[in-house]
Amino acid sequence: MSSRQARPSSGWWRKIWRGQSRAGRDKAPKPTGSGKNGKVRMRDLTGWAKARHAAAKTAKWALIAGVVGALGAAIAVYVTYQLIDIPDPNEDFQAQTSTVYYSDGRHVLGQFALQNRESIPIEEVPDHVQDAVIAAENRSFRSDEGVDPKGIVRAAWHNLRSESTEGASTITQQYVKILYLTQERSWERKIKEAFIAVKIQNQLSKDQILEGYLNTIYFGRGAYGVEAAAHAFFDKQAKDLTVPEGAVLATVLNSPGTLDPDISEKYREPLLARYRYVLNGMADMGNLDSDLAERYGRELPKFPEIKETNAYGGQKGYLMTLVEQQLIEEGLTEEEINGGGLTVITTLNWEDMRAAGQAVKEVRPNGKEQLHVALASIEPGTGALRAMIGGKNYLQSQINWAIEGAQPGSSFKAFALAAALRDGFTLTDTLDGNSPYVFPDGTAFENQGNVSYGTVSLATATENSINTAYIDLTTELGRGPEKIISAAAAAGVPTRGIEPETGVALGGAVVPTVEMAEGYATFAAGGEHADWYLLEEVSDPSGLLFEHQDETDTAFSPAVTSNITYALEQVIDSGSGTAAKALRRPAAGKTGTATSSADSNKDGQDDVSSSWFVGYTPQLATAVMYVRGDGNDALDGYLEPFYGGAYPAETWTAYMAEALAGEPIEGFPAPAELQGEPPTYVPPTTSYEATYDPPETTYAPPETTYEPPAPTTTYEPPETTEPETTIPPETTEPET
Repeated sequence: MSSRQARPSSGWWRKIWRGQSRAGRDKAPKPTGSGKNGKVRMRDLTGWAKARHAAAKTAKWALIAGVVGALGAAIAVYVTYQLIDIPDPNEDFQAQTSTVYYSDGRHVLGQFALQNRESIPIEEVPDHVQDAVIAAENRSFRSDEGVDPKGIVRAAWHNLRSESTEGASTITQQYVKILYLTQERSWERKIKEAFIAVKIQNQLSKDQILEGYLNTIYFGRGAYGVEAAAHAFFDKQAKDLTVPEGAVLATVLNSPGTLDPDISEKYREPLLARYRYVLNGMADMGNLDSDLAERYGRELPKFPEIKETNAYGGQKGYLMTLVEQQLIEEGLTEEEINGGGLTVITTLNWEDMRAAGQAVKEVRPNGKEQLHVALASIEPGTGALRAMIGGKNYLQSQINWAIEGAQPGSSFKAFALAAALRDGFTLTDTLDGNSPYVFPDGTAFENQGNVSYGTVSLATATENSINTAYIDLTTELGRGPEKIISAAAAAGVPTRGIEPETGVALGGAVVPTVEMAEGYATFAAGGEHADWYLLEEVSDPSGLLFEHQDETDTAFSPAVTSNITYALEQVIDSGSGTAAKALRRPAAGKTGTATSSADSNKDGQDDVSSSWFVGYTPQLATAVMYVRGDGNDALDGYLEPFYGGAYPAETWTAYMAEALAGEPIEGFPAPAELQGEPPTYVPPTTSYEATYDPPETTYAPPETTYEPPAPTTTYEPPETTEPETTIPPETTEPET
């Protein structure tokens, strides 16, 4: 290279050239002699120049390669950033718990949940809880860019040098991993996590990220999110957490399975150590006075005893399952029910449910493990289901007997009575009450005990539940079975599967308990029928989804229903249901004792398969059913007395007395004139006082044959007084 070689004119290339030139001059070989003419030997200088040129060329291309590489890496990062989209959130971590309430919207019946989660806004999370979580998980959260490069390098170096694993994820990265990715441990997932974290950081505020994180992270004890965790650990809402309690929740985030003393007492010591670390971190960050941090750190806060209740234990399983079925019928999906954050207001009255549970508990005989008691109570005129008992315990048997039902026996006669009255009969019309009642083909029907009553009025036949008189009524109606089934359907009883047979009035077909209550509610409402329903209102976080609208149709005229009610009042006043007189307010009802030929006893007689009492006041219509085993097992010989006027009527009375306590006493209209001569109205001979004294001891069946007590008092119109109401505490569960 000659001394005239071109040189870079400016910039950093010129600096390199100058540096290399100076280095070259320092290292250039000195002339060692002269030729004949005294000239320097040029071959040494030429070699030096070539070396210098090669070095410069190498440096030049290395620099170019470095720049191109850096530029390529930057382009690759940019392209990767653009190509990695924020995926759809994991459905499980979007899910919120759906809560089901009693009719007051205050008492909780139960919850549906994929995960135990209830999201709350960041404003409802105390500042000290937010500070504790940041101190525990990511102290640079407020200032970082969503990722922590130094932390990643430090964690990688630690993981290479030891067998333990150290994490380096920021709160933003953890939120991304939970909400959008998986728990897979791979570099590919980590890279994706970092890119999405940066994107999230650029799109959301720090408060939005922290809110999402606090509502999705797992705290242990089945609780996802800070609200569920506050309930699971300290039985309170997140907004009510103290500083030590908030620090504990922040502490367990690191390892919920090994920092919870509820799992094992051996975890209390490591929990205390990390708890102090969190408190000291809050002090270092200036969010907690150091003296307070030291004082709080001396010991862990007290953990209250959390009462563990199975979400489906007792009656809850029957009711929650029914709620779910009706939500599906309204078009909601299982995903929406279990994770849509629904608020469901039911028609169930919290106080009535307590009354129902207590009544069954008081009257049901002890030691009868095969015995099932069902109760359904409906509000006349609206169809609102106010109380339901499906069995003893859902965890022991999942059959809801209030929905399953059984043969209603003579309680079905009320619909035969309705069919007759709307077809032109009156309560004074007479029927054949002798036993047995034999048809020409040899078919025979008998009264209970094969007692003959002679010729009786329709009113008397109803009062004393005379089977043969109702068989005679069915034949005299003309297409009687069809008309009886039609009347039952009009009242609201599902009649699919009920055959138009001569004995249909005797209730040999299976009818759900709740449908019997609905049918009698039609009588209580003066003939206006309303389908029973359970869902009052359903909403999700976006607003109202469904609200029940009352709909009624006229099934019977008020004149007909006034006569039905009058006849059923006599059942309670002096007939087969006198146990219900203890209610001491106007009521109408009917007993039912069904037999099943499928389980005949050794004497060839049909066994009693179910025992009923169905009745109503103007405010409530309630059906009570007793069955055994699979619903067809014999009650006689197992439950004594087994008649509907005994245990079922007593259960009905105990429930209605408590459910109606404080409600005004209302009477029924006198029976209106129908075709023929209406009966003279005689009020029931019971003094009505809105009081009920439950038995002090469990019912002990008499040793002799059951005989209903005779009425002893005279009807006196009640004085009008203001009912007293009591607001029950929110925390008490209905007894079942």
